[in-house]
Amino acid sequence: MPREIPVTDGFPPSERTRVRRLPDRGLYERAEIYPIIDAALTCTVAYVIDGAPYATPTAHWRDGDRIYWHGSAASRFLRSVVGGEICISVHLADGIVLARSGFDSSMNYRSATLFGVCEEITGDEKVQQLDAFVEKLAPGRSKELRRSHDQELKATTMLGMDIREASAKVRDGGIGDHPDDAQERVWAGVVAIETRLTALNPDSDTPVLVDPSPELRALIGKKL
Repeated sequence: MPREIPVTDGFPPSERTRVRRLPDRGLYERAEIYPIIDAALTCTVAYVIDGAPYATPTAHWRDGDRIYWHGSAASRFLRSVVGGEICISVHLADGIVLARSGFDSSMNYRSATLFGVCEEITGDEKVQQLDAFVEKLAPGRSKELRRSHDQELKATTMLGMDIREASAKVRDGGIGDHPDDAQERVWAGVVAIETRLTALNPDSDTPVLVDPSPELRALIGKKL
């Protein structure tokens, strides 16, 4: 029997969310899982259509216990998954762990796996969540933009999923060499990885009429 993992405010591990390989890296509290979802700009949505598996990379955002993504209304895949159970995976790479053997080399990472039932989002919630998506990408941006036209809203399919089951897995340590490798004349350590927002490159096709807002300038250097 697997040991019971106490969860105060999160998702008690289920058969499919329990981390079995290196279980000490498994995390199940909302406060541990949700920052990983929010830091990532993209996720992979996995689903089954007519017995065949598919996995689609897409941008995503979260509001409470609900995760959202969107795409073209012409996409048969988006509408095909409505009402079905799906799995969403998020992954961030933080470092390359270079041990003194290939076997002990690894990665530092943050990952999350989520399960739920896909829903189509319409009406006021759709309008509000399109603003929420913009706010995730660039806080303060939505108030600067013109409102979406009705035709633009019709051309966009928005999907959402209440997070019913979830777990995270994180590695953030150093080298785990075999003791016999300590005298090997090989450099060992962690090559750190950072994803940052680096520059504001203005539109080159039309005249720039205003300077970037303070909120946009504040994004430069932000680490994800």
